[in-house]
Amino acid sequence: MNSNRPPVLLILSELKMILRHTRLIGHSCRQGFIPVLVSSRTVDADRLAALHADPTHPMSRLGGFCAVADPSVDAVVAGVSPLLENYEVYGVVSCGEYFVNAAGALAALLRLPGAGWAAANTSRNKLLQRVALPEFSPQWRAVLPGHRDHAIVPTPDCPAIVKPTGRMSSSGVVRLDDPHELPDLLASYPDQETLLVEELLTGPEFSVEALVQDGQVVWAGVTRKDTTGGAGGVFVETAHTSGPAEPIDQDLLTTHGEVLRKIGFRHGVSHGEYRRTSDGIMLMEVALRIPGDGICVLWELATGASMEERIVDAALGIPISYPIPTRRARHLYLDLPRGELVDVHCDAMAPNWTMLDGRWPSIAPTSADAPPRICAVLVSQLPGDTLGPLCDSDSRAVSVIVDAPLDRDVDEVAVEAAMAVDVVIQ
Repeated sequence: MNSNRPPVLLILSELKMILRHTRLIGHSCRQGFIPVLVSSRTVDADRLAALHADPTHPMSRLGGFCAVADPSVDAVVAGVSPLLENYEVYGVVSCGEYFVNAAGALAALLRLPGAGWAAANTSRNKLLQRVALPEFSPQWRAVLPGHRDHAIVPTPDCPAIVKPTGRMSSSGVVRLDDPHELPDLLASYPDQETLLVEELLTGPEFSVEALVQDGQVVWAGVTRKDTTGGAGGVFVETAHTSGPAEPIDQDLLTTHGEVLRKIGFRHGVSHGEYRRTSDGIMLMEVALRIPGDGICVLWELATGASMEERIVDAALGIPISYPIPTRRARHLYLDLPRGELVDVHCDAMAPNWTMLDGRWPSIAPTSADAPPRICAVLVSQLPGDTLGPLCDSDSRAVSVIVDAPLDRDVDEVAVEAAMAVDVVIQ
């Protein structure tokens, strides 16, 4: 650090995501950098101020805030430009999906380690991914705004999938079984959205998380994924399992490395979603951001090392490494009836109401041979919220995180933990 200006790490995130990954804040401080949160003006400013004023909360260690008009490249670059006059920015991290484009552009403009502008843009647009990665893509066709007339859109082979090109969290991903229903389904999306109509892939689903520096994969791990599988016409993630696979999924790791190479990913963390089909490994999407749900927690429990700390180091250009996993961990969402959420109880531990508490719990890893354990009970809704059908990730409500030694079935451990949770629904 040769500048006389204070050294800063910019964390681009909406409030919900940074509350899940507050380790980014603490580790940047330990590395000697001031963490500054860049968020859109839609953020709950009163709640943000209250969390920052609470000395017991990790958000209190933030060195500043920067409100931008929206997550677009122009808004973020214009919004943070005044900071550049008073601070020396050494790193940029996108926490979550919204700011991936802006973080990639800002890092490139400031000549800092980052995803790469083109790679960041590709990762936020499923249409660009299909064009860039045809060998890993299902059959697809694009439907542009203003071109949804049934006379223009070819009739797809069914079953098929309809998805927006730029959304996240499974939002808008719908299964189509009757081709005659396509016009009505297309008409249900906002007029300005570009859509993809894709071949329905079948087979088990996985995500691959990877830490990358200078375009080289430093570490990668496979997370097994469970979803609703199209039940009710939608695809919502219901569980993730991280830890060593038997046998090692080398084909998944190889495919993800090739995907990252082809889109030109340079520095940071990536999250690719794949399906193993009869025709081989097929890409559903690749995202250049912190993995969602509890996947970061799962890998920390499996390896004993924080993924968020490595993400900060990668953004700062500090060499990183990651240990091999010695346990397995699972994040399981409970299947709940519809109704009003009243309360959640668990004799093993107090549930953590993430929306009320404003944080995810800090879970210390344990030794490789420690007994199976329930690590957390998470409630991602508020008392009084109405629980309806699962339509996207935000409609889930209660989940458990467990870990276990390698010689135990972590799926069974998660089921036992879920049975110990009593969810009161009216």
